[in-house]
Order: sequence, then C-alpha cells, then structure tokens
Amino acid sequence: MRQRNRGRVALAAVAAMCAAAALPGQAYAAGEAGTYAFDPGAKKTDGAEVSTEAPALTSGSVYRSSIKPGEKLYYRLNLDARTNAYVSAVAVPKGGGQVAYGDGITVSIRDSADLQCSSEDARFESAEFPRPIAAYAHRLVEKDSSTCQEAGTYNVLIERESKATSTPDAWELELRYASEPQLKSAGSMPTEAPDDWPSASPVPPTAAPQKRSGGTSYYDATGLDTGEWQEKDGIRPGQTLFYRIPVDWGQQVFATADLSNNNASDEYVSSALTMSLDNPAHGHVDSASPLSYSGKPASMSLDPLPPVKYENRYDSDGSVSAMRFAGWYYLSVTLNPKIAKAYGDKAIPLTLRIKVEGKAEESPYTGDAGAFSVTQDDRDMARDGKSTPQAAGSDRMKLIGAAGIGTGSVLVLGLGVWTLLARRRAATAPAGPAGDGQSPYGGPPQAW
Repeated sequence: MRQRNRGRVALAAVAAMCAAAALPGQAYAAGEAGTYAFDPGAKKTDGAEVSTEAPALTSGSVYRSSIKPGEKLYYRLNLDARTNAYVSAVAVPKGGGQVAYGDGITVSIRDSADLQCSSEDARFESAEFPRPIAAYAHRLVEKDSSTCQEAGTYNVLIERESKATSTPDAWELELRYASEPQLKSAGSMPTEAPDDWPSASPVPPTAAPQKRSGGTSYYDATGLDTGEWQEKDGIRPGQTLFYRIPVDWGQQVFATADLSNNNASDEYVSSALTMSLDNPAHGHVDSASPLSYSGKPASMSLDPLPPVKYENRYDSDGSVSAMRFAGWYYLSVTLNPKIAKAYGDKAIPLTLRIKVEGKAEESPYTGDAGAFSVTQDDRDMARDGKSTPQAAGSDRMKLIGAAGIGTGSVLVLGLGVWTLLARRRAATAPAGPAGDGQSPYGGPPQAW
C-alpha cells in the first residue's frame, strides 16, 4: 500500500508536468503576421442556411465556424424570459488576400417570427486590408419592450458581404455566446444614458516605457494597464496585435498608438495603421481614424469614451452604448501590408500609451459576474502583462511545484527510513559472507 501511494504521488506530478507541456500555446512563430490564435476550447460547428436546421449555441461557450461570400448562416439560441444574451462573431480573413471597402459581416438576433432584436455590422472601410473584425448582437429583457421578450427559440443570423474584386475564400469565424448576470435590483437602475462625461484627454503617463509583446487574438491578448508600453518586437506589415485592459465600473479608458520613424523611405501610405477597441462581449466600441504614414513619427488616438455605466446601453451612439459593462476591453492594432513595398518587411517600433481613469464603483450585478467584472487577479495580470494562456500556465506550474515538493518529500523520507534501518541492522546483525553484495532489507527503495 505504501508503494502504491508513492506511485500515485509520482504519477500526479508527472501528470501535472504533462499538462503543463500540453498547455495551449502558440504553434506559430510569435507575432507572425497574418496568424490568429483561435481559442483552443472552441467547438466546431457549421452554420445552417435554413433556420430550422440551425445548430444550438450554449451560453458560456466558444465556437469555430466559417462563412463564404454572400452566405447567410443561422445558429440557434434557447432563451428564457429574464436573461440578456450576447452573441459575437470575429471574422478572420486569410492573410495575404484582398478585401474591399464595404466588405464585412452583419450579426443579428431574431425571434421565431424573424423580428430583429438587435444587429451590428463590422466592415472594412478605407483601410482595405485583411485583419480580424468583430461584431455582436444581443437580446435584452426590457419591461417597456414588446419585441424579443418571450422565452423560446431565437436565431443568430450572420451574413457576409464581399465585392467581386475581393478574395473569395471563406472567412473563419470565432463565435461567443455570453449571458449577462442578473441585477441586484433592476427597479433602481437608471434607464437613460448620461448626457456628458469627462472628455479631456488625461495627462500621459510619465513612467519609463516598458516592453510588452502583443498577442494575436482575443484569446491570447496581452494584459496592459495605465502606462507607456513599447511593443517588444515592433509591428510588421500585415500584422495584427491584440492587447486587453481591465476597465471597471465608473472608469474610462484612453488609448494612443505611436508609430516610430523609418528612414528607408518617405513614401506616403494612407491608412497605414488601424486601431480598434472592443468590449468584454467582443462588441465593437470604437476605431481611431486610420493613420497615414510617410516615414516620420506618427500618432493616433481613440476618441474620449464615457465611463463604464450600465445605463450607457440606452444611448443611440454605438460607441457609448458599448461601454455598458466592466471587464476586459480589447485593443487591436494592425499595420497595413502595403507598408512592406515602401519600407521593407522589417518591423516598425510601436508604442502604446494607456490610461484608465476613475475610481472603481460597485458592480450592479448579483453574485459572480464572471467576464463582466474586474477582479484583483485581472489587475495583477494586466500589471504583469499576462494573457489568458500565460496565467493558466502560471497556475499549472504552481501545481507542479506543489506536486514536486510532495514527491521530493516522499523520496527524502523513504531514503532516510531505509538508511536508518540499514544502520540498525548493521549494528545488530552478524556479518554476512564477504563480498555477498547484498543490501539490507532488499536494498534501497526502487525508482518509482
């Protein structure tokens, strides 16, 4: 029994080590242009062209699908009469392809009679080059509304539009379905969005810049907090880098991207750099005006956004409405692949200046709000620059350390007991035949 238990301890340590080795990581070169790290937990599903054949989506899950030019695909939701539901779609065109102005996707949620609950589109505009784009739709339970309030079956419809000049390949889709937590007291919540908010750009951070390496998707986005951050490897033509910032209730987020000079040329490139912000449900918040570049230092900023408030959802301005819950806000930056023609394939230094302003306020939700909250662990991950897989890796390494200490203790204890018994026997037992090569009590413990 003792030997069996020792084996179990050792096997636990080995299993933990194997789990760490199997951590979902980047199977591609770090920061490789044109790659997108899909959530490894995403379930494969195919949208249906006929609504009655639509596959069901489950709250809290991530899915991977695809959509061809001109397709209209259905997915099914089974909703109750009290929960707000959000479904987002990230469209990922293949790198090296062509997109045109107006290409994009539209996401909508509809009831069984095809009445639209809400919709949002994500489109390529003047920055006509492939990169991940995201949009979401929601079903909200509102006492003064008569549409989409009943429990039952709802459809998510995703439509793709592409011009004839665009690359006809299918776009991969990453779908997320999230349910908003229940309110502590729905009757006491404001039902009108604020009319004004602090809009002056804050004083930029004065601390020395620190190095960070951006991720390639929402899944592996690198944590940032208030400060000035230099992209460790710069940004290469065609590359999209993802970062995430914890923004709590009552807080505002400001973001600026600075592109360094490049002496290889002074050729003018329009829409050289894009920057976009998405909310915790992967709904689009805002984009900065595309940055033009002519080899000199250039800078771009997001417009001032309101503090995170539940009542922002009632505003007709999509950028205000999207600042409706606390959590991780995702910043993505893409460098136009056409930069390579004038400036070469080498990375250009990129600096991000982030400021989160305002005192964190109490959550309006009851219980654990999950993705729609900011925890101390989130703040720690942002401070340390960790992504979701890096944080998971740290947790598993702690488990390995604990298992290793436990296994090591058993080894040391077993060897100690064997040594003590050997010494006692040597002191009391008669000597065996010379050179018999025998060890007391069968020898030292065998390797496990």
